Amino acid sequence: MVAYALSILAAIGVVMVTALVFRLMVRRPGEDRDPGGPSAAHAGAMLSAMFLLVFAIAIIVPWTKTDTARQNTHAESQAAIDAYWAADGLPDDAARQVRIALREYVIFVVRDEWPLMAQGRMDPVGAARMDELRGRVSDLEVSGEDEEEAKVELLQRIGAISTARAQRAADAAATPPDGLLFLTILTGAIVIMFPFLAGARPRGLTILPIVAMAAMLGFGTYLTWDISRAFDGPLAVGPEAFHGALQEFARVGGGV
Repeated sequence: MVAYALSILAAIGVVMVTALVFRLMVRRPGEDRDPGGPSAAHAGAMLSAMFLLVFAIAIIVPWTKTDTARQNTHAESQAAIDAYWAADGLPDDAARQVRIALREYVIFVVRDEWPLMAQGRMDPVGAARMDELRGRVSDLEVSGEDEEEAKVELLQRIGAISTARAQRAADAAATPPDGLLFLTILTGAIVIMFPFLAGARPRGLTILPIVAMAAMLGFGTYLTWDISRAFDGPLAVGPEAFHGALQEFARVGGGV
């Protein structure tokens, strides 16, 4: 934050020094008081460009993060489906217990954990469930090459679930870069106030375009805040992938 403040002060200092130098070098400097003059036109264009740049970043970053989070949820649910299939190679009782644990985990994610992710948090119970299942499968005694291969594959699938879960936790906690929302609000406010700062005094119907611009900028700024989290807001990632996994469990295991 200190570096940002110093950069702003440095830019202001460059403007002041430049203005002073030109005033000393030019004997009869002309004044530019016209709201539509070159100074106001140049500053207005640059401020508008700055706002558009910041606004674009504030929209694109959460949008991209949300798309990535959606793909990660599909990866986790697919890993759970693959683990459900892999359990078929275990002894009957062990396979049934593993499949029950996978089903309960997916139901837990959809029912209990998803609301927490809208707040940027995860329930540690989910990770504990995966650790318990991994330990149970690791300690499982199997006989024969086929069962051993099924056990190894199942452990790999459970590891894939845990990896995808960790990525989902990172996606839930992720927010846009610090200061981006503040900069969006600041540049938007300056763009709205600039005509008045430049000396314009619109009256009557001439103020309607500025009012419309302010309304659109306000809505756009609110939108950048509303989509800042991947699992909350209008672009929120839903648990559709996990609902699909539950349907696949029912199809593969007949409700087990």
